[in-house]
This record gives sequence, structure tokens and C-alpha cells, in this order.
Amino acid sequence: MQFIVRFAATAVFLSAGLAAHAQTSAPIRIGWMASLTGPLATAAIGIDTGVRFAVEEINAAGGIDGRKIELLTRDTAGDPNKAATFAQQLIHSDKAQIILGPVNSGEALATVPLVARTGTPNIVTGAVEELTDARKYPRTFRVINTTTQWVSAADDYVLDAMKRRKIALIGDTTGYGTVSVRTATEDLKKKGVTPVYTVLVDPNKTDLSDEIGKARAAGAEVLMPWSAATGVLARLLNARGDAGWDVPVIGHPSLMALALKQLLNKPSYWENVYGAGYAATSYDASGKLPQRTQALLDKIRPKLGGKEVGILLWWIGLGYDAVKLAEHAIRKAGSTDPAAIQKALEGTVEFKAMLSTLSYAPDQRDGFPDGGMAINIANTFKDGCFKRAPK
Repeated sequence: MQFIVRFAATAVFLSAGLAAHAQTSAPIRIGWMASLTGPLATAAIGIDTGVRFAVEEINAAGGIDGRKIELLTRDTAGDPNKAATFAQQLIHSDKAQIILGPVNSGEALATVPLVARTGTPNIVTGAVEELTDARKYPRTFRVINTTTQWVSAADDYVLDAMKRRKIALIGDTTGYGTVSVRTATEDLKKKGVTPVYTVLVDPNKTDLSDEIGKARAAGAEVLMPWSAATGVLARLLNARGDAGWDVPVIGHPSLMALALKQLLNKPSYWENVYGAGYAATSYDASGKLPQRTQALLDKIRPKLGGKEVGILLWWIGLGYDAVKLAEHAIRKAGSTDPAAIQKALEGTVEFKAMLSTLSYAPDQRDGFPDGGMAINIANTFKDGCFKRAPK
């Protein structure tokens, strides 16, 4: 009888040990929502490149505390309804332990509340302010700058460096475009400027000559487009160029994408165009990039064919940073427990990402510093990076 009791106790002990080992060696399941098709695909594919590279790099080094990452990618096609469905599937069916994305803010506006209700950590890559709130969404952390940081940097450059005040605001009808134009309008109002023309266009509209004509008739001295869709931005530049109007264009960093250049009717249409970009992806006076940027560029170049990088490096860096921040949180937490990950990120100060140095706090979910922003000249594209615009 004593033998049977001891045998049973040993069996229970071994069973518990095997279960614990299985749990600690199980892959870490990260859900990744990206609009890999549709009008916003160009940016999402670039960000996805960084996400996949970071996962491969971490797994090749042995994973996180011995656990490999299993990346669960879902193509939202830029549709908020699809994104919402995928978010629920990833959490409830696929048992994802962290959610990255969605890429587009319009989709994230639909998914962030859903993810937050489940208590799942969410690292968002969208810029609109409404995506983060320490009280409403305590486990949602932003790895990129806010829309206000983009908009404010561009507005300040137009008003202070260009000395222009007659501004035409152009956005698309996605959630991101709508919020961005509203943010830009409010920021300009604070700075004593009312746009002479404002319009939202369907991302699939093929001809923007009517909008360009109206902006010109309103006396616009600068066009400020806020859309992440390179197709929309290319059509805008084509309409401006075909009209023979050399008005400056400054706005979303996707204005600087090489994919946009390939959609232009003439190469010259990319002149006098500027984007709200990043210090991390700006060449200094000697033509050098920051050390962390150059390090990532050197590592990923072979994966991209070994030649000049034809993707915006900030897209790649954003995806890379999102995964590396998740890795940092899990290592610091010592587990994938949601509450422990939240606490780990709340205590994160000066995490050295590629795009910037990120810092969070118990009441702060936006970690990107204002000093990480820069205005770039679009047609200076080289290896996904740019020259700074003259002050």
C-alpha cells in the first residue's frame, strides 16, 4: 500500500513537471494584423518585412528564454470589419498571447477596444491618438509616434521654414485620413491659420484633378496630404504635375516611398515634395545614418537581395521595433502573463528601438519622443532613407 501511494505521488510529480516543461517550452504566439492587400498594402508589406525579420532573428538566436515565436499573420485588406474578426479569432481561437497592429489606424480603431476587453497586450503601430489610453486600454502600448507629432512637425515646417500660410489639407476617407485632417485643422487653428481648402477623397478615386483645381482656385500656397496610401498620394502628385503647378507638397511620410515614384507620370513630379519623417532615417551632413539604423540596414540588406533597399526604412524599422518591444516585455516580465507584460512595459524607460528611444509609464502609453521627428526631402531616397529638408 505504501508503495502504491509513493508511486502515485511520484507519478503526479512527474506529470506536473512535464506539464510545466511543456508550458515553458511552448512557442510564444504573436498575432500580427496587416493590410497586405488593398490600397494600404505598400506600407503594410514594408512593415511586415521588419516584423518577419525580427521574428526570424529572435528564433535563430534561440527564441525568448528558450521559447520560439510563432507568428500568426492575418491580412486585413485594409477593412476594419475584417480586422475586428481577425482580432477575435487570434485571441479566442488561436490563443495569441500578444497582438501586434493592425497597421492602419482606421482598422485599429475597430480592434483596440476588442483586444483590450480580453486583457491581451496590444502593441499598436497606428498613429491616431484615440488608440491609446492608460485607463481605457491599459495593456495597449504605441511603438510609433502619434498623428499629432507628424502633423505638428509638418505644420511648423510650413509656417516657420517655408513661411506659407495658405494651406490646402487633403486626406482620404479612411479612419486614419479623416482623423489626421481633423488633427491638422486643429493644430493649424492653434497656430492662427485656417486652411483655404479641405477635402477627403476616396482612396480608390483615380483622378484628383478636380481637387487640385479647387485647391489652386482657393489660393493654396502649399498642399498638405494626410494619407498612408501611396496610390492616393501618387495620383495627387500626378494631378498637380499635369496641371503645371509647382506648389510645394508636404505631409505623410508615405510621400517619400519609392513605390510612389514608380506611379508618377514624370520623375519631376517628385520634386518640391517633403515628408514628415524621422531623425533615425535621415542622413547627417556627412551622409551617415545613426548607428542603430545603419546596423539594421546592414543586417537586413542580404534578405532584400543585397542591393539598395527600395522600401522606406521607417516601415521596416517600425515592424522590427514592434517585435523587439514585445520581446523586451516578455523577457522583463519573465513570462507571457498579460499583467506581468503590462507592468514590464509601464516600467520601460529608454528602450533603444531603431526609430527612437521609447519610454513608458503607468499613465503613459505613447513612448515616442518629439525629438525623433524630422522633415525630409522626398526625392533624396537612398536605401530607404533621406536628406533633411533645409531650415
